[in-house]
Amino acid sequence: MQPLSLPTHSSARSVDVTEREASYLVQARASVRQVLNRYTPYLRAARTRPMNLTLQSTLKAEMDRLSVTLHKLEQGVVRIAVFGLVSRGKSAVLNALMGEKLLPTGPLNGVTLAPRSVSWSLHSDWLPDTPIELIDTPGLDEIDGQARAEMAREVSRQADLILFVVAGDITRTEYQALCDLRLAQKPLLLVFNKIDLYPDQTRQEIYQSLQRLAARTQAGEELQQLLSANEIVLVAAEPAPLQVRVELPDGQVRYEWESPPIQIDDLKQKIAEILEREGRTLMSLNALVQAKEAEALLTSRIVELHQPEAEALIQRFVTYKALAVALNPIAILDVFGGFVSDLAMIRALSELYGLPVTRHEAAHLWKTILLSSGGLLLTELGSGLMFGLGKTATVATGVDSSAGISAYLGAAIAQGAIAGFGTYSVGRAIQVYLEQGCSWGSQGASTVIQEILSQLDSKTIIYRLRQELSQQLGMF
Repeated sequence: MQPLSLPTHSSARSVDVTEREASYLVQARASVRQVLNRYTPYLRAARTRPMNLTLQSTLKAEMDRLSVTLHKLEQGVVRIAVFGLVSRGKSAVLNALMGEKLLPTGPLNGVTLAPRSVSWSLHSDWLPDTPIELIDTPGLDEIDGQARAEMAREVSRQADLILFVVAGDITRTEYQALCDLRLAQKPLLLVFNKIDLYPDQTRQEIYQSLQRLAARTQAGEELQQLLSANEIVLVAAEPAPLQVRVELPDGQVRYEWESPPIQIDDLKQKIAEILEREGRTLMSLNALVQAKEAEALLTSRIVELHQPEAEALIQRFVTYKALAVALNPIAILDVFGGFVSDLAMIRALSELYGLPVTRHEAAHLWKTILLSSGGLLLTELGSGLMFGLGKTATVATGVDSSAGISAYLGAAIAQGAIAGFGTYSVGRAIQVYLEQGCSWGSQGASTVIQEILSQLDSKTIIYRLRQELSQQLGMF
């Protein structure tokens, strides 16, 4: 197979960009390993002592998935998934890309019964023997709705790039499938197959057809984020045979069926262009998003598993702090002691869950603790306005009179209640932040994703998805 001859000016990428993309892969591998190392003890513990079956099955499934992701990341394997309705030629497109018929095709619907992967090396001047995994999928309209949604979600989750194959007029079902795949937040190419049967079609006309469908569904902005006219590629993966007239030397004429040449080079070139420009970024982001999702799922299961113990621990700290603050007459010790108590509870909860408190959670937790401690100071001031004397002032002047005792008790009860509520708020906050914040930190998936998104080239396909990925991380 001859290497693709691609424009030389596009290959003149700066060394800085190449090195930056290489660093993304290093960071992504480190982040995925961190998640695997963090939860491996739970998996080992399941072998020696009983564990919640739901947690155990979830843990094993996510760890296995991340192990495969890490392996492909280390091997530099790009995963390209192909979707479409029946009879659009998905398998034919893959066969044409590979240059041999490895996947079955035929006139009957349902030839591809389940997702199937095949290996492919794209030989190009830009990408010498880049290992690629092509994932063929069943037609999205030939399996029941729930199974279809789960299959598409799982395959698109694994993919670094999505090809969506259409042929002829694009239907509303196909447009809806495109919008559903957009939820995976992966770059997408629209592959218009069987162009030999529709020779008058152009990329711009196909894009305008999509715009009309978008207008009917009020999804015009989604379409622009989904793809542009430049991400539409015209191919003829398995051209229909043509009958040709053949004149023999003796003057006789006969008719033969001849297969026109396959038209697939434009798609090969487009894939090569994307992978050269942003392939390692796509691989890194895909692995990081998977690590982030896996960690969010695992931490939620772990928090749920330890919920009864955590509630008891929080209630214990609530009781101790409320009593200590109510009985202590010195205001500054109320605040300082409450602050130390909250920190001790955070540490105890972190040890209970076996999850770290990273810098990201700490920043939010400090705010919660300060609000809790600040409540004590406000209570001091409020009690002084309401009763004329704060608890501290009451002790300083004596509590011999019934009015003094009432003022002291009122301030003490108010402060104890505020202190207890503050500790309960901190306890609930640490549960939320341990569940959601483990992906932050020096090598956390969310941290690395944020760094990559802040450096994306506006010319890349993934740039259009930057806003949505950023919103998921709470960047905007």
